[in-house]
Amino acid sequence: EALNALLARLPESAETRKQLAQAVQAEEQRLTELEARLAALEQLQGRLEKGESFGDWLQGHGLSGLPRLWQRVRVADGWEDALEAALRDRLNALVVDRLDQARAWGEEVPPARLTLLGANGGGSNPAPAPGFTPLRGLVTARDPGLEGALDEWLARLYVAEDLGQALELRADLEPGGMLVTRQGHLVTRHSLTYYAPESDLHGVLGRQREIEQLQGDLGAARERLASERTRLSDAESDQERLENQIEGLREELAALKAAHHDLQLTVMRLAQQAEQARIRGEQIARELAEIGEQAAVESAARDAALGKLAEVDAERARLGGEVDTAEGVARQAESSLAQLRAAAQQAAREAQAAAFNEQKIIININELENTVQVVSDNIRQLQETLGTLSAEQAGFDEGPVADQLQEALEVRRTREQALAAARDALEGIAAGLRETEQERLAVEQKLEPLRARIGDFKLKAQEARLNEEQFALQLTDSGADEEALTALLVKGSRSSGFQAEINRLNEEIIALGAVNLAALEELTASRERKGYLDSQSADLTEAMATLEAAIKRIDRETRERLMATFEEVNGHLGELFPTLFGGGQARLVLTGEEILDSGVQIVAQPPGKKNSSIHLLSGGEKALTALSLVFAMFRLNPAPFCLLDEVDAPLDDSNTGRFCALVRKMAENTQFLFITHNKITMEMGEQLIGVTMQEQGVSHVVAVDVEEAVRMTEKAA
Repeated sequence: EALNALLARLPESAETRKQLAQAVQAEEQRLTELEARLAALEQLQGRLEKGESFGDWLQGHGLSGLPRLWQRVRVADGWEDALEAALRDRLNALVVDRLDQARAWGEEVPPARLTLLGANGGGSNPAPAPGFTPLRGLVTARDPGLEGALDEWLARLYVAEDLGQALELRADLEPGGMLVTRQGHLVTRHSLTYYAPESDLHGVLGRQREIEQLQGDLGAARERLASERTRLSDAESDQERLENQIEGLREELAALKAAHHDLQLTVMRLAQQAEQARIRGEQIARELAEIGEQAAVESAARDAALGKLAEVDAERARLGGEVDTAEGVARQAESSLAQLRAAAQQAAREAQAAAFNEQKIIININELENTVQVVSDNIRQLQETLGTLSAEQAGFDEGPVADQLQEALEVRRTREQALAAARDALEGIAAGLRETEQERLAVEQKLEPLRARIGDFKLKAQEARLNEEQFALQLTDSGADEEALTALLVKGSRSSGFQAEINRLNEEIIALGAVNLAALEELTASRERKGYLDSQSADLTEAMATLEAAIKRIDRETRERLMATFEEVNGHLGELFPTLFGGGQARLVLTGEEILDSGVQIVAQPPGKKNSSIHLLSGGEKALTALSLVFAMFRLNPAPFCLLDEVDAPLDDSNTGRFCALVRKMAENTQFLFITHNKITMEMGEQLIGVTMQEQGVSHVVAVDVEEAVRMTEKAA
């Protein structure tokens, strides 16, 4: 906003500066004109002071540089010619201090007529004649010492406004008196002398008056010029200060844009980190859920293992009791075996029974031993499993799992409540759905008769449409006037009545017989006319088809050529942009699907930038982008000349170097004329043409042939 405010003030400041510059130029021109006029008048007056005929004589007698009488007197405005006519060449008299110094000259008289006037003489002005105005009253001497000479020379000289008045007053003149008019005519009692310029003295008094006025105007003009220059200097200072502020704000704006770009990158990076954190959080949540499920499974397995361990302990205790019982039975069996062996000879059947029992007991003992071994292995395996589970239980931290389990249980309760609510809502929706279904069945039951009626109506409508078409065909064939028939229709009439009327009319038509005997000839002529019109229509249709085909072909060729041109320019842009920027990429993009109606948008990304819009580029980057596009078009259709007007103004040295390299390369096919203030770009030129202003308001063109200058330098070396 501050930059925009300063930019808004800049045109006003520039306009003020321009107006002040114009005012200064006008004052300088006026001052120059005044100085030129003053110089011309002073030159004319100087000729009277430096007469060539006796300039050396004056210098030899020390009279050079003395003032003249016309420099020491003033006359009223408008009476200059009258004073010149009265004094004539005495106006050019030299004003000296003493007339006695002429004695020293002896016979050395001046080579031309010369009047010397002493500045120390006094005199008396005689009383004027009654009714006359003396000329002496209109003349003023700057030096009081000249009053006597003026009184002497202008005595009895009176003024008249014109020649007529002078002629009327001449009879009253005193002897020796004379009248002089504004025009310089002299009138005495007996003579009239017309005035005419006779020497260079003519106009000397007017010129002297104008010189004094010009000197005053010149002083005022110098003061005005100094004032205008001061105002112009202040305006230039204000504009320079404004431009410096604008430049500072632009630099600050560029820095802020860069910071904004960095902040955008930071925001994007933080957004990516936030997205990664969100994804990681979801992953951790899933892992925690899996851990919770696994913990539940492990807890169930642990409970199952503890239960199984208890069962194994109980089984072990039971098997231990069985082993003890088996050992007691074995001991009893051994005792019985000893007794049976002792009595074996005594009872065969007891021996056989004892042998059978012995075999049975041995089998039982083997089975019990195997069972004891299996039980011992199971006990050992269970003990190992129990130790492993005990170690796992000892190393397992149930705190987080218990917390997670508690949270999972809380979530489960919440979800069960939500599920119950959803089930209730589902039951309500199902009930509403059942009611809706019942209503739908009732509506479908009601719709069936309506569908039947609609079918009947459709059949009737089809029948009516067929009748309408048939009647319309009959009306068309008969050439009836439908509007007249419509007016004759009576509300409530039936088709049977119309049919009877039609039959009656047909009978009347038949009764009338043939009326128009030339109808066939007219039909033939109409058919020929129709054939001619059909041929014309076919020709027009063919011409339209030809035009449409030509338009399509032109559109197709235009699309192809425009697309080829677009692709070629796009390719050149893709090559020239990295050349000017030292990297990056640029391309042209169509903004519409139809190339003939589409606009073209340029997408440029200098190296190291990820700008979303071309407006984020700096002034130099925009200039290089525009040059890339222009040179890409020049490659497509090179012109013999190319004029570049300060295109390198916003570029720094490195970008200027790349720009110059590209211009040198393209100068092989195109002659470049460029206006620049950049020294690097000037070094590229083969011919330099400059404009200088050594004098105010006067411009000079200076041209330098670089190759000729190099040859002269080498030759001099």
